[in-house]
Amino acid sequence: MTDPIRVLVADDQALVRGSFRLLVDTAPGLTAIGEAGTGAEAVSLARAARPDVVLMDIRMPEMDGIEATRRICAGPGPGPRVLVLTTFDLDEYVYAALRAGASGFLLKDVPPADLLDGIRVVAAGDGLLAPTVTRRLIAEFARRTPPPRPVADDLDRITGREREVLTLIARGLSNPEIAGHLHLSPATVKTHIGHLLAKLDARDRAQLVIVAYESGLVTPVRTRHL
Repeated sequence: MTDPIRVLVADDQALVRGSFRLLVDTAPGLTAIGEAGTGAEAVSLARAARPDVVLMDIRMPEMDGIEATRRICAGPGPGPRVLVLTTFDLDEYVYAALRAGASGFLLKDVPPADLLDGIRVVAAGDGLLAPTVTRRLIAEFARRTPPPRPVADDLDRITGREREVLTLIARGLSNPEIAGHLHLSPATVKTHIGHLLAKLDARDRAQLVIVAYESGLVTPVRTRHL
């Protein structure tokens, strides 16, 4: 029997925290280990209790969820994975949360079953980054103007095939789509992704997208509005 996934709930509204905690505690294989009402409290509890996943709100007193995520993910060791939950579906939050180290981003009106699935996905080490979110993230990179760092700074340790896989990940393709595009087996694609995560010191798929764009490997296509 495997240990349950340990979840910390961080939200400034007590009713929301209680609802999420009840949902987690009644789900098979999950258990809530605490609640935080501020960003600072979330950081403190995450460091003390070492949960597997932190459900993180964006707007909280003392310290917002973006900064709290950054501090939690910057800690020693693998640390907790952060799943950001918010009522605000804004591109700037998606970019900032993932850039801070979050492994996923969901709106609070997501169906309960999808939230529980999201916790499991993030706990397993996969980024909760749907193709629609990937496209929005790409658009955000296209909007920003700072020049990318030289590719060699980040990618000189990966093979040519791994570079191809990383490029397709950044374009929003799923593992089966990557396998079909490169004429590889799904298992081989998964192996390449594992190597990329290790070599690039990335937490998950979401972070690989960040690396691909910020290194300059992939250049966003800017569209003109007529």
